Amino acid sequence: MLKFLKGVVGGSGTGLKDLPYNIGEPYPSAWGSWTHFRGTSRDDGSPVSIFSLSGSNAQDGHLAAGRNGVKRLRTVRHPNILSFLHSTETETLDGSTTKVTIYIVTEPVMPLSEKIKELGLEGTQRDEYFAWGLNQIAKAVSFLNNDCKLVHGNVCLASVVVTPTLDWKLHAFDVLSEFDAKNEASSGALLQYAWLVGAQYKPMELSKSDWAAIRKSPPWAIDSWGLGCLIYELFSGMKLSKTEELRNTASIPKSLLPDYQRLLSSTPSRRLNTSKLLENSEYFQNKLVDTIHFMEILNLKDSVEKDTFFRKLPNLAEQLPRQIVLKKLLPLLASALEFGSAAAPALTALLKMGSWLSTEEFSIKVLPTVVKLFASNDRAIRVGLLQHIDQFGEALSAQAVDEQVYPHVATGFSDTSAFLRELTLKSMLVLAPKLSQRTISGSLLKYLSKLQVDEEPAIRTNTTILLGNIASYLNEGTRKRVLINAFTVRALRDTFSPARGAGIMALCATGSYYDINEIATRILPNVVVLTIDPDSDVRSKAFQAVDQFLQLVKQYHDKTNSGDTTGDLGISSITGNASLLGWAMSSLTLKGKPSDQASLAPVNTSAPLSSTTSNASSDTPSTALAHVSSKPDFAEQPVPDSPTSTDGWGEIENGIDEEHETDKDGWDDIEPLEEPKPSPALSNIQAAQKRPVVLHASQPKQPATSLRPKSTAMAKNNDDDLWGSIAAPAPKTSSKPLNLKASATVDDDDPWAAIAAPAPTTRAKPLSAGKGRGAKPAAPKLGAQKINRTSSGM
Repeated sequence: MLKFLKGVVGGSGTGLKDLPYNIGEPYPSAWGSWTHFRGTSRDDGSPVSIFSLSGSNAQDGHLAAGRNGVKRLRTVRHPNILSFLHSTETETLDGSTTKVTIYIVTEPVMPLSEKIKELGLEGTQRDEYFAWGLNQIAKAVSFLNNDCKLVHGNVCLASVVVTPTLDWKLHAFDVLSEFDAKNEASSGALLQYAWLVGAQYKPMELSKSDWAAIRKSPPWAIDSWGLGCLIYELFSGMKLSKTEELRNTASIPKSLLPDYQRLLSSTPSRRLNTSKLLENSEYFQNKLVDTIHFMEILNLKDSVEKDTFFRKLPNLAEQLPRQIVLKKLLPLLASALEFGSAAAPALTALLKMGSWLSTEEFSIKVLPTVVKLFASNDRAIRVGLLQHIDQFGEALSAQAVDEQVYPHVATGFSDTSAFLRELTLKSMLVLAPKLSQRTISGSLLKYLSKLQVDEEPAIRTNTTILLGNIASYLNEGTRKRVLINAFTVRALRDTFSPARGAGIMALCATGSYYDINEIATRILPNVVVLTIDPDSDVRSKAFQAVDQFLQLVKQYHDKTNSGDTTGDLGISSITGNASLLGWAMSSLTLKGKPSDQASLAPVNTSAPLSSTTSNASSDTPSTALAHVSSKPDFAEQPVPDSPTSTDGWGEIENGIDEEHETDKDGWDDIEPLEEPKPSPALSNIQAAQKRPVVLHASQPKQPATSLRPKSTAMAKNNDDDLWGSIAAPAPKTSSKPLNLKASATVDDDDPWAAIAAPAPTTRAKPLSAGKGRGAKPAAPKLGAQKINRTSSGM
């Protein structure tokens, strides 16, 4: 008989050595004669709970009831009933007596009384948490009574345990038995083990052992009484010592008091069914219960309900008990996002809740979900991740960024939406420091070379700023190939004044990476001409840069005269240099002028200049980017058409044209930016920037009537430029080249030009208007006139 019972209990071995779990420290309290231990799995170290019950006699009544409890726990499954994992029964010799022990292994839980002390909730938050917990226990009791026709027999504070996610679970099934009023033997377990139930928890009919009355009562009568005892112990904060204490209702919430009294009715047939308690009691209608219930049935909600809920959730979470939010709501939210049942606004709530965690907990509970979300095809999710990347980017490991995050983020560089392109660009401030040199050189710089000639002037500006900020993460060879060309050939010749200003400050901030020859021959000549720039802000920055670089040249002169040719130039000692790029970004936000920020539009070369000017003026961008970027319903609303803003982070639906013409040098394909009044001064500045390069001493001057084939210039450039192998093509436009000879000549000495992504041209009037920039080669000029004559003839 004993062997049969062991088989029923589920133990396959004869000793504790066969229990695949490690037993840890016990909790101070448990139900009945059971002892509740912390435990871990020997396989993976996962936490579990282990309950043990010992007796000196195999026929001990406690052991018999315990075996009944094990059998019931194995067969009854419900979300609010403790989950069974394993059980075994062992025999050990203690002197001359045999000691029998039953072990039950379950999911990790702790006694409710201990968890209440640990949480320390008070006031409204305590009532909300108790309402949620009682709601779960009432569901479990209702399931046993109404669905399974079972009677628990001893519902009280000790029979409730709490999971790590703060869910309440019902256990202690030693007295659990079937209930059938027509079968006198159906309540055998309750009849046999009723002595295990404390006298203070017994209703009148059970304390009198009036089994006839019990069989005539509804199946929920005994457990409804027990639920009333649980409510009393919860709110009074004391363990029930005698039945008479149940009449003290001072601590019971007023909204729950009528139901409490009906649960404890002296007449069994009049006691409140627990299913009715859940349906009718207004006590269970609060923010916490409603929020968790919504999350648990999220898949049944439509998109409108989800969107509304997740928009309110960040503010709602601040009003709920913090521990419940972190241990219950946060896992539910992370799971919903990971499996696609949550809307994009849920990401904001997830990151807000995650900010309340410690760094270690954040890495375990939130980061894995965030990393997986980068692979999402939902554009709204991608936008949300990029908008909040500063909140979690630092916590990402370098390996995760390089292998899992960046490949998905990089798709945004070529997205048709300028809004997504700018967010992707901005995210690199956080992600670039974690990228490998191979990824930076082989991928990131390709995208940046294209963005520096983006149709959005704000994106061009911030690409320059980004290059300046990530310069320290480039290796020396890459810096020499990229920085000066990007800042002088591209940024300083941009038609957008903040872009020119950003180029100047980027040069200053990265000055320690240039040798004296580069400063004297390539940087100073290009910066000096900007001291007469039409924009006052650019002029101020140019003077500052000239002073800085002249100081370096003077230091070199003094060292050379003194015979000291060692040591650095000391650029880092110049006051204010370290903050130049940070100031550049803020200056775009605070000082940008709408008139300077007209977006580049395709120019019809046959149209009058005045019409192009009016079109550019009409495209003056909005300055309210912060409001646009913060909208969480990106998927629900169309992207604004004119995103450029004063802080350089704008959005537009027009994408980058991937096509390009390989027979051009990459400088005369870009659309000119037309302003209401084209400034001849800026044309003169840009012409001056190009002359020193055109008339380089190492290059013979070409005859005015002869143009060298473009393919020859490009072939020579590729031989000298390692950067050219990862070049990004320039966008195809409808404009006609204005200075083919000058551009072709630049290729021989300019390694940056090999990336085939052209710089914006000047705002000067076309050559056909009769206002060139000086003595021009005859062929380009005549070509322009011939085209105009042909157009006019048509």
